[in-house]
Amino acid sequence: MSSFSVPRRSLMLGLTAGGAAIALVPAAAFATSSPDLGKPAPLFTAVDSNGKSWSLADLKGKVVVLETTNHDCPYVRKHYNSQNMQTQQREAAAKGVVWLTVASSATGEQGHVTASQANDLTKSRDAAPAAVLLDPQSKIARAYGATVTPHMYIIDAKGALVYKGGIDSIPSSNVADIPKAKQYVRVALDEVAAGKPVAEASTKAYGCSLKYPKTST
Repeated sequence: MSSFSVPRRSLMLGLTAGGAAIALVPAAAFATSSPDLGKPAPLFTAVDSNGKSWSLADLKGKVVVLETTNHDCPYVRKHYNSQNMQTQQREAAAKGVVWLTVASSATGEQGHVTASQANDLTKSRDAAPAAVLLDPQSKIARAYGATVTPHMYIIDAKGALVYKGGIDSIPSSNVADIPKAKQYVRVALDEVAAGKPVAEASTKAYGCSLKYPKTST
């Protein structure tokens, strides 16, 4: 797999939630390569929090969702504290979709988790992904051009990337915005299940900057 470099500098927009300052990082702030829609999704192999190896190639024939995560990110917490993420994980599983949560924060960076910590989070949040993949070297994140958490991707049963972007349409950390937002991933999965093209296949991802490994350059 070719290497991808991600600049450490990013444009930060100050927002306020619950009286605390938080940061929104637009995807446009990063010069990260992103795979083309309609083309084969980048292949990867990774070990999950239970020690099981997962290969995207082995999942051909299944629809796959990738969800980058950082449990300390207020945008991630928005969707877990409200149960929005868990609800969509269960809806997807009921349709036979393989939902993979990808923990791509580098070792020593915010959001990094050990296998045990990942399992504790899954249990405490009542989350329901098929697996939590451990990606401490950010290899999966780099391959998909992920810039934030959560950054969402859908891969169809033929192995093509058919959606990339945000989980929904309102870029905030406010739980109250969820019912008002268009749930891009839910809608896209419904379209894929119906054999239709995804109408909004590329949307703006929002969230906390993904914590890539520091480089020595």
